Amino acid sequence: MARSSSSQSRPVGTFRLLSSQELEAVLQELKGWSQTEGKLHRQFRFSCFEKALGFMSGLALVAKAMGHRLQESNIYDRVTVDLTTSEAGGITDLDVELARKADELASQLKPLG
Repeated sequence: MARSSSSQSRPVGTFRLLSSQELEAVLQELKGWSQTEGKLHRQFRFSCFEKALGFMSGLALVAKAMGHRLQESNIYDRVTVDLTTSEAGGITDLDVELARKADELASQLKPLG
């Protein structure tokens, strides 16, 4: 399925399903992330609701620019993020790329945990 994307880092519509060994290696690298129900999962905690909301908005824009979807939810100062590529039936390199970008964005907002 083709995806629209303004990202120049990968051809539009490309992603690769990760093997279990690749996923294991990725989870060692991505601190705070886990695999839950076939998704990359992480909870971010911020100093206030406004920072949590800013993170959610920023990450949604990043995902849109990548031509990817994400599932995120918010309870006050916490944001939960779940990533999977439904077209591939699991976790792909695109999900890993978005997880890294989520970590970068969160670090700019100084998360608490």
